Amino acid sequence: HVQLVESGGGLVQPGGSLRLSCAADGSDMVINDMGWYRQAPGNGRDLVATTPLAGTTKYASSVEGRFTISRDIARNTVFLQMNDLKPEDTAVYYCHAGRVYVGNYYAESLWGQGTQVTVSS
Repeated sequence: HVQLVESGGGLVQPGGSLRLSCAADGSDMVINDMGWYRQAPGNGRDLVATTPLAGTTKYASSVEGRFTISRDIARNTVFLQMNDLKPEDTAVYYCHAGRVYVGNYYAESLWGQGTQVTVSS
């Protein structure tokens, strides 16, 4: 089965930058949707950004202009470049893959294990 492996979280000061990466292990797969969600303590899991194979990239209004999502389709990898980070961006960030096809295997929705991003001085 497909696993999503995330990296790039950490502690950063306000105004700083971080880049998250998420790679889907395996080969010969088609991943229609890749994206990032985040969950702060006491809150639900909220969309940060998504990028489909076909369609429009979407951002949460709170990150638009500061965060950029991109993907390497050939390597089944998605990135999140986060600039001008604010304390309210502190959360666990989860990678998401949607509508994943690998041979006869199909998954509607897959999640990474999460990576902590902390913005604090």
